[in-house]
Formats: sequence, structure tokens, C-alpha cells
Amino acid sequence: MSSIDPDTSIKDNSVTNAAAGPAQFPNWLLQQVRERPQALAALDRNEKLTFEALYRQADKVARKLAAANIEPGKRVAVLMGSGLPFVVTVHALMQLRAVLVPLNLRLTPAELSWQLADVQADLLLADATHAEVGQAIAEAVPGLPCLVSLEELPEADYTPAPYYNPDDLHTIIYSSGTTGKPKGVRLLYRNHFYNASGSAQNLPAGPDDLWLAVLPLFHVGGLSIILRGLFYGMPLLVHESFNPAEVNRALDEQGVTIISVVANMLARMLDERQDRPYPPTFRAMLVGGGPVPAPLLERCARSGIPVIQTYGMTETASQAVTLAPQDALRKLGSAGLPLPGVELRLELGGEAANGLEQEGVGEILLRGPSITPGYDGRPEETARAWREGWFHTGDLGRLDAEGYLYVVDRRNDLIISGGENVYPAEVEAVLLGHPGVEEAGVIGIPDPRWGQVVMAFIKPRPGAKLDEAEIKEYCAAQLARYKVPSVVRFTGENLPRNAAGKLLRRVLRTDYMKTSY
Repeated sequence: MSSIDPDTSIKDNSVTNAAAGPAQFPNWLLQQVRERPQALAALDRNEKLTFEALYRQADKVARKLAAANIEPGKRVAVLMGSGLPFVVTVHALMQLRAVLVPLNLRLTPAELSWQLADVQADLLLADATHAEVGQAIAEAVPGLPCLVSLEELPEADYTPAPYYNPDDLHTIIYSSGTTGKPKGVRLLYRNHFYNASGSAQNLPAGPDDLWLAVLPLFHVGGLSIILRGLFYGMPLLVHESFNPAEVNRALDEQGVTIISVVANMLARMLDERQDRPYPPTFRAMLVGGGPVPAPLLERCARSGIPVIQTYGMTETASQAVTLAPQDALRKLGSAGLPLPGVELRLELGGEAANGLEQEGVGEILLRGPSITPGYDGRPEETARAWREGWFHTGDLGRLDAEGYLYVVDRRNDLIISGGENVYPAEVEAVLLGHPGVEEAGVIGIPDPRWGQVVMAFIKPRPGAKLDEAEIKEYCAAQLARYKVPSVVRFTGENLPRNAAGKLLRRVLRTDYMKTSY
């Protein structure tokens, strides 16, 4: 194990050190090793790691990365499945104070290559399962090294971070913008810490809990569970993928107390167990990724399932608003109150509200220490989203008399399919690249499994002979599977546009409703 500075003392989440001063965060992993070395930190189906064992593995990876010239501030893109190696890698990068850039495994090589070039990654780290894809995307980015196996690398000496500056960059996670252009969201150490702190005040958790991580660890929702375990001294159970039967078995047999899911996961879990109640040891089903349908909430209430709705996004380091457990039934359908430290207000009459202020609906605005300071390398888009200290989410909501938030929609045109954001403009751009497509418009339509799926309206070019299968195959080569249209409708008419030539997707939605019912 790397040496620990004996002159550094940790107390109450700050570090007293002559060089650092009192305003720093400690090295939380070393803190856990000192206080509870043999306590369980993380486990999967095959392995259990105590905090000491987790540190030893993270330290070994950090030494090898140090030999690859990774040092504080370097950007390391991670192309790995959800499992203990991903957890270890997160901690290794924190020991080095390097920047984590988690990559969405569902994206195509072209999409990933663009992100790696945009973020100016210093290294791509892939696991064996994704080695071939990793090499391919690295070759598309000039000068980017790709490491698959660290075993053959030597180890180099380094000094584990004795403390963290709250304003140091921890993560860059790509999240699509309203135009469909991906943006790297900058998350600082303080963003992650204060998000976890606010969550703990709303839903206390600690060493006696077991949080099941089934959300992809490359998403902010999955990453936040890793970091909460570190801050709380709480163990986490990691599943590589979502399987409703295995999740239900873990809740029944392994003592899981908390789980984070999206709505379609919850529905599949209930279908698999036929609405049987969960054991009393299970105390919180946090549901995010979009509003939960009222029938699903009512179904959970009938079975006594402790559902807690949340509202958040990558820019808020996960949750920003969460329903308290005691309000789960009293405020059915609400996302709850802002977490401690988060301020929320609605902007009525703004552009995003689109005239809905008469219904009490406005754009959701947030500020606080858990909110990202902005987008990486995107000063203009940062300035548009942050005005007078408030982050303009573009999402719509209303507040009841007690100040509880009800999310109305996640932007007018945004499609949420299985908890994944799909922006129509991105899909339309791909469709318009097909030589036989003259016009393209994309909307989301209801789907019983995924909440929504993508539907495309296409006007073919004169003489072009297109069919649905060809369009889907064309899109699948360039887009992640959840972005590929599930339904394609061809039309000989021009798509609806306003006087400025802007596509009117709301008219497409109206046309779909007229012909579907």
C-alpha cells in the first residue's frame, strides 16, 4: 500500500494540513481505510472488497496509470462495463487526482470518437470486453493511446492525494443538449460531495445499508452510488446489467435496503414478481430518469412498495429534488422538495415554458453547490444556461401550495426512452444524411416497456424508393440502438414548418395522435 502522510489528520470531511489549509476535502478512501479497514465496501456476484482491499486494488491501478504518465488533471476516458473493475478505476483516478471521463457503452464508435476528440482525452482505458471497440475509436483520434490490459505495465511511485480541492475537476460526463449536440458536463469534487450530503439528509444511509447499483456506472446516477458509498462508508452491490429476476432476488435474499432505477425497470421488476411485497429490510426505491406514470405509482402504493421519486440530471450531479420517504403516498406523483443546499424556482413566461404559465407551469431553475459550473469548452452554451446565478434546466414543472415539485415535461421535444435522453435533432441529422431522404422529423411516442420510443416522419426524395427496414439499418450504423426509430412513417407532403422554416414537431405529434386512436 502506498504510504500515507502521517502529518495529515482527517476530521469532519475537512483536512488540516499546513500546505492545504482547512477548506479542503480529505481523501475519503484513505479515511475509510483508517476508520473501518475490514468493513465491506463493494461486492458483485463473484467478489467482495473491504475498504482496505478496495484501496489496495485502486492503488495498484493508480501505480500503473502513473507509469503511463497519468497525473493530476489528466483526462482518462473509461470504456468499461458496470462491475467492480469500474469501481476500482474510479478510486484509482481519484488517488491520482486525474479526471474521469466515463463513456456510454451504448453509443456507436463514431459517437464515442467524437467525444474523445472533443474532450481532448489523454488516455482511453478499456476492459477486455470492449477492447476491439476501444482500439477502433482510439485509432480515429490522432495521438490518443488506448490501454486494455494493465498487467504488463510497470508500476511507478506516486503520492496518493492527501486532500482534494473542492473546485478541482472530478468528472466530465457527456450529455446531449437541446440541439442534440453532445456537451461535456463538468462536475467538481464539491458537486459530488454536496449532492451526496443533501441526499443523505433526505434519506439517511450508512454502513448498515446496502445500495444496489443497476444503473449503468457511466451514467451520473450510477456513478453517484459509487461516491455515496465512499462518503457514507456504505457498501454497494454492483450488477453488470439489469435483470428483473436477479434484482428481485437480491432484494429478497441479500439484504438490499436501497436501489436506484428508472420507471421501466420498476415496471419490469413488478411484472416479474407479480406485485408481491418486498421484505421489510428494503426501504427505498428511488426512481428517476423522467416522471413516473401515475398508474405505476398507484400499483406500487397498493403493494406497499416504498417508491421515492427524484428529479435531476447530469448537470446536477444526480438528484436535485427528491421526495422524502414519509411523503411517498401523500404526494403521489411529486418529485418532492429540493435537497438541502439546492434552491429551486420556476420562471413563468419564459421561452421554455411556451405559454403554459396560465397552468402554473414554468421552467425549472436551480442553483447550489451540487450544480455543475458549466460545460467543458462551451462558454456560449454555458452562458445561455446559467443566467444571474441560476441554471436554466429547460424542463417544465409546477409547484403545489407546499412547494413540492411536479415535473410536467423534460423539454417539449425531448424523448426519454428507458431512462436515456434522445434529442430529435440528432436523429433528424442522421436521417437527412441518407441520399433518399428529403425531409425528416422525429418525435417520441408512448411505449409500454420503454416509456417512449423514437418515431420518424420522412418525406422521400422524388424517385427514391425507401422502406422502414432500410431506414432503421442506416440509422443503426450511426446511432445508439435506443436512438434508432422504432416506427417510420413516409409521407409525400412537406413536413409542417413555421414562417421561419422551423420544423413544427408538435404538429407531428398531433398528426400521430389523430391516426393512432
